Amino acid sequence: MSRKAAVVALTALAPISWGSTYFVTTEFLPPDRPLFTGLMRALPAGLLLLALTRTLPRGAWWGKAAVLGALNIGAFFPLLFLAAYRLPGGVAAVVGSVGPLFVVGLAALFLGDKPTVKALVTAVAAAFGVSLVVLKAGAALDVIGVLAGLLSSLSMSAGIVFTKRWGRPEGVGALALTGWQLTAGGLVILPLAFLIEGAPPALTGTHLAGYAYLAFGNTAISYFLWFRGIERLSASSATLLGPLSPVTAAIIGWIALGQALGPVQVAGMAIAVAATVAGQLSPRAPKVPTAKTFSSAEKTGQEVSMDLEVSAVRR
Repeated sequence: MSRKAAVVALTALAPISWGSTYFVTTEFLPPDRPLFTGLMRALPAGLLLLALTRTLPRGAWWGKAAVLGALNIGAFFPLLFLAAYRLPGGVAAVVGSVGPLFVVGLAALFLGDKPTVKALVTAVAAAFGVSLVVLKAGAALDVIGVLAGLLSSLSMSAGIVFTKRWGRPEGVGALALTGWQLTAGGLVILPLAFLIEGAPPALTGTHLAGYAYLAFGNTAISYFLWFRGIERLSASSATLLGPLSPVTAAIIGWIALGQALGPVQVAGMAIAVAATVAGQLSPRAPKVPTAKTFSSAEKTGQEVSMDLEVSAVRR
């Protein structure tokens, strides 16, 4: 396995893990508490990583960590859970699948990455494949839920682009950067959760187990892999791993909840996965022409000049 393939495989574990979020939210958590759920997912995981790494931001990175935390966590989590509570899982997944298109536009604006036909086609194909997997006829559309889903996707897309733009401070590991963002995002959610939703709900053992899974497996570990992968992949390659999340959600629904998975859904999975794979393929480098070999005695001045030019191109 090549180095890039290994990075892609590890990074892909994050959206695969996130594919379980809808199932855990609907089956294990108290209803109608998107802000509290976002808080419980982010802040405990962030504090744990801060305790493990014992590294705090310095200088301008206090502000950068706050912005990244707000985009990737503080705004994204509440909007994601609001969409999950107000929309059927399939509709929420389709709305969220427009992320690669947002990333293409934002990367052009902030990273100077010119949109390519390949990036646009794979992004549209991924969204189409996801829609075949999860969208059912007669699915209810809630305006607030749709807007929340779109804004959550836009927030996460902006977080990916600015993570690429800023990188991370020298000598600071990806685990510490993940802890900064989760903590900052959790602190953004904390006052909103109490002001809007009031006191925390009474929690059962099932609720606590669901929150523990979201905080540590679904967030602390997954976001470490995600941010580590963003550093090593292009913005469009990273975001095109996102369709693995709704595909995983559909498989979990089929296995755990007995939901139907027919030929159309299988075809949608194939399209979404194919778009994901295509998004990871690098364009082939152009071949460098090879100069004819001469002995030193046979080379004319023009032929020596040609050899020097070819050598420069190779370097």
